[in-house]
Amino acid sequence: MVDRKTIIKVNGLVKMYGNFTANDNLSFEVYKGEIFGFLGANGAGKTTAIRILCGLSYPTSGEIEVAGYDAYTQREKIKSNIGYMSQKFSLYEDLTVRENIRFYAGIYGLSDSEIRGKTDILIDKLDLKKAANKLVKDIPLGWKQKLAFSVAVFHDPKLVFLDEPTGGVDPITRRKFWELIYDTAKKGVTVFVTTHYMDEAEYCDRISVMSEGRIEALDTPANLKTKYSASNMDEVFLKIARN
Repeated sequence: MVDRKTIIKVNGLVKMYGNFTANDNLSFEVYKGEIFGFLGANGAGKTTAIRILCGLSYPTSGEIEVAGYDAYTQREKIKSNIGYMSQKFSLYEDLTVRENIRFYAGIYGLSDSEIRGKTDILIDKLDLKKAANKLVKDIPLGWKQKLAFSVAVFHDPKLVFLDEPTGGVDPITRRKFWELIYDTAKKGVTVFVTTHYMDEAEYCDRISVMSEGRIEALDTPANLKTKYSASNMDEVFLKIARN
């Protein structure tokens, strides 16, 4: 449940590359425990903004706080308090399930004792006992997806960024993945997700829609459908893109 405590605060974010404006005066807030959809066509500026929010790139101007830390001066603090999962699932195919967990847990700064205890719990939870010592390339895609997401939140971050995490998977697997997202949000972890699937946008608490570097709409799916006289988010997205 969203408790309205701000976990991301963005005011006037601008990112320039020479004379090109990738992010044009973005302002928005994201709340604790919220599933926040960040939508836009390719080239709209989503990835640029996410890199800044993850502490991987400097903004040109604007005020940005993530998990209570400043995006200019506390980027390493931001990195240690977030999780991240990309469309490619962020796993090493030539490592085993157990080795992937241990590798990423080490990156996130967990101690050896924490890693050992939490690894066994996670493998049990995901029902991966029989696959724990298999190479990731040899396990089914749905398992890879669940594992990658679980690794991204293994260190109990305040929020997790999911960058098109369900690209290329079947509808049933996508729906199961969203059940993991719901469970995570219920624990108070904020989920910041990008997707090209408009049916997934319906699952978010609120949605931001970007176009040409600007946020053109930000509201709940229901309110956006009402505002744009649309029956679904596909229609909303198309109307915004055409404008």
